[in-house]
Amino acid sequence: MNEFILPDIGEGIVECELLEWLVKEGDVIVEDQPVAEVMTDKATVQIPAMHNGVVRKLHYKEGDIAKVHAPLFAMDIDDEASNDTSVEELTPSLSDSPASQMIIPPPAPVAEVNAEKIEAFILPDIGEGIVECEIVKWCIQEGDLVTEDQVVVEVMTDKAVVEIPAKYQGKVVKLHYQQGDIAQVHTPLFDQLIQSDDFVAPASSSELTVSPTTEIQAATAKNVEESELESVRNNRAKALASPAVRRIAREHQINIALVSGSGKKGRVLKQDIEAHMQSQNGIPQIADQGTTTHQANTTITSANGNKLTDSSNAGTQSEVSKVIPMRGIKAAMAKQMMASVSTIPHFTVSDELIMDNLIALRSQLKPEFQKQGVKLSFMPFFIKSLSLALKSFPEINSRLSKDESELHYLLSHNIGMAIDSKIGLLVANIKNVQNLSLFEVAQECDRIINAAREGKLSNADLSNGTISISNIGALGGTTATPVINKPEVAIVALGKTQKLPRFNDNGEVIAQSIMMLNWSGDHRVIDGATMVRFNNLWVSYLQHPEKMLVHLK
Repeated sequence: MNEFILPDIGEGIVECELLEWLVKEGDVIVEDQPVAEVMTDKATVQIPAMHNGVVRKLHYKEGDIAKVHAPLFAMDIDDEASNDTSVEELTPSLSDSPASQMIIPPPAPVAEVNAEKIEAFILPDIGEGIVECEIVKWCIQEGDLVTEDQVVVEVMTDKAVVEIPAKYQGKVVKLHYQQGDIAQVHTPLFDQLIQSDDFVAPASSSELTVSPTTEIQAATAKNVEESELESVRNNRAKALASPAVRRIAREHQINIALVSGSGKKGRVLKQDIEAHMQSQNGIPQIADQGTTTHQANTTITSANGNKLTDSSNAGTQSEVSKVIPMRGIKAAMAKQMMASVSTIPHFTVSDELIMDNLIALRSQLKPEFQKQGVKLSFMPFFIKSLSLALKSFPEINSRLSKDESELHYLLSHNIGMAIDSKIGLLVANIKNVQNLSLFEVAQECDRIINAAREGKLSNADLSNGTISISNIGALGGTTATPVINKPEVAIVALGKTQKLPRFNDNGEVIAQSIMMLNWSGDHRVIDGATMVRFNNLWVSYLQHPEKMLVHLK
């Protein structure tokens, strides 16, 4: 009997609540079959079985708190289950059969050799609270030989694109997912043939001849095993399905165990529920979110019994060209922005920035930076000067506690840049700008922008920002009302630089390079006067860059 150990279900999570057992003691289960639903402080997660076998003991009751890395349930895996059951129990009596009188050759001597075995590569934790990811690109294919630490797949979470390396050297036997599929953390990603140091019996001529009795027993045992597994698939109380699909089934009072699953290993998908409903008395299909359905024609019976069709409402709504699932970065951005605008009282402040002196300074420094392989844009100036201004206004670099009872002033100036990457909007931040030189800030800007374009930003790059800059001017925008990147308390959007007429001190019209600065602040933390004073200090550094020299270390 083996103990099934509750695996890691998220970075920093040490326990979870057992919501529902999907199996019971005595059940025969198959690999990848969900056995329990547990809830952490971040999400509800299904725990899949790692082996075929029989459940012997459940260590927790529903509602109990289960510990990570502690036994969740006990089971007999297939090899042990077959050892516990005698041949007489698995097969009909063979004592009267002529085959039983045949002599079975003795087993060949066992020798220790290096053998090969197939091992499943389990998708590891790829970020705090992340339970699934999208397969973006396979870097291997079935039949390939891979080496240890070789990148085998690129996956996309709601935070970043992550490369997954191989753990062992060996041959890829099977890929469990296709590109675009959603893979669950802690489930097999692919199967690999690797070297094993197990004891095996070497091939010999005696193994080429199998006695009839042995052949009958093996065939009978195989039939029993297949029968048991088929029974599990057809009669299990819990079908393979995600929590969202189970919720749809409950809402429509459908027994999900009676729905035929078209997904991997019989998993019930949303469209399976829809098809099942259609087959039950013509119940209409559930419309996908974002899909517009046509209103049906209305049938009216006239006084003489004739049926009339009212088509006045038919086809009045627009057809949808295609439906794209909200996944990964797009889904995360939607959730983050909704949380921000619904919980943070925004206020805005706008101002003009005269760029002429900064443009001249950049032109002077640009060749020096290029000699050292670093591209100098205006962004390093904005970031470094923002950090200098934050030293005088630490409340702009703060965050509220969850219960809003405390304001935490942050030591690190982790200044974020909104980047329009190939996988969507990302806000990556440069850590500890207060300790970096202008050249070091420019180096980090280059690194982050290049990584974003390749979709290879790390979770560290995307986490723990304290204030953000959005450069809408790079795309031609002038003014904006940016949404704060919660839990930060401020964000600024930079407009495009325009050559505009302005009056000088002598009343003369001159041409100046003007950029619009557009601030959004959290009114729970920052008032309008504080934001204006902070912006004035920041603008003074940018309009007169020599002032920054006084504060640089």
